[in-house]
Amino acid sequence: MGTGGGGSAAFGRAIIKNDFVRGRQYALVNLNKVPEDALVVSGGIMGSVKVLDRFSPETIVEQWERKFEPLLAFRAMEEHLGRKIEYLVPFELGGLNTPVILSLAARVGIPVIDGDGLGRAAPETQMTSFQGHGVSIVPMSLVDWEGNLIIVKESSSPFVPDEIGRFVVTRAGGLGANVHYPMPGEVARNVIIPGSISFSLDLGRRIASLSNPEEVARVIADRTGGQLVFQGSVTSIREEEAMGFLVQKAKITGAFPKESIEIIIKNEFMMAVKDGRVGCVFPDLIMMIDEDGRGVMSSELKVGQQVWLILAPCHSRLRAAAQTLEGRAAFSPKRFGQPQVSYQPVESLLGGIEWQTN
Repeated sequence: MGTGGGGSAAFGRAIIKNDFVRGRQYALVNLNKVPEDALVVSGGIMGSVKVLDRFSPETIVEQWERKFEPLLAFRAMEEHLGRKIEYLVPFELGGLNTPVILSLAARVGIPVIDGDGLGRAAPETQMTSFQGHGVSIVPMSLVDWEGNLIIVKESSSPFVPDEIGRFVVTRAGGLGANVHYPMPGEVARNVIIPGSISFSLDLGRRIASLSNPEEVARVIADRTGGQLVFQGSVTSIREEEAMGFLVQKAKITGAFPKESIEIIIKNEFMMAVKDGRVGCVFPDLIMMIDEDGRGVMSSELKVGQQVWLILAPCHSRLRAAAQTLEGRAAFSPKRFGQPQVSYQPVESLLGGIEWQTN
């Protein structure tokens, strides 16, 4: 469900294993059970893939026992707001960013809302249902690897806090944590993608015993309301500068017939194109399964890899957010180097393209 991003599953497993060994307990609460006057915040990890690759997950998790940046950002937000935070919700679904919020909540003794800001992962902090439904990203607290703390109190644009955060972490250790989108429970009930964590757990249990990748892909397509549309091998991966962004393009070529598709990547899989025609565009979901029947991270793609491609609609609440004035700006394909593209639902795009899965 991380759509190629959201952080490494190996990192997430290391977080969970460490917490359970230390007796920490995770508590999930149904969104409808959150009191109207409760204070809810979101959060996650912001960092460089290169930094995460330089250290093993276990090394970072062990270091977090001495200084846990998400906790420092959490306390800074409480101090700034002048009240206790009562509920946490992950910014996105992902192998790292969901477990790290579960860990933070366990450390401070509060529940995590069964939900998140997207029902998938996204490359930028403003790309959430929260933003599209009018919840401000600021104030946002950020603590980097080297201990620098900043709070973005106000912002003239929804893009500025993310840009400030990335500027800071890339110059100070390459890794940090942020807490943002403070909102009352009454608002949270209407903007969070509900039930996404339990949905992910149920889906994981369903596919855990399956080894046939096509069977896994079909189960995922069925559960997400999507379609298995293509199977082939990665034949090229290239990077290029577009509209000020460094994006990747991966070409996947099928065997019979020898057709190919192109995936536009900015951390996550953002757009799928076949024969020059767009078949899926963010925030709808592009999911890849590898030969072992497991989800593929964009950073792990390599030439020669066999993959199965699933396209699916995003949650209706995220889709509604993406079509507001604020959402169209925050989610714009310009953000991943495709200014000529406008969002259309994947259902309508799929109808005009012939795909193959053999």
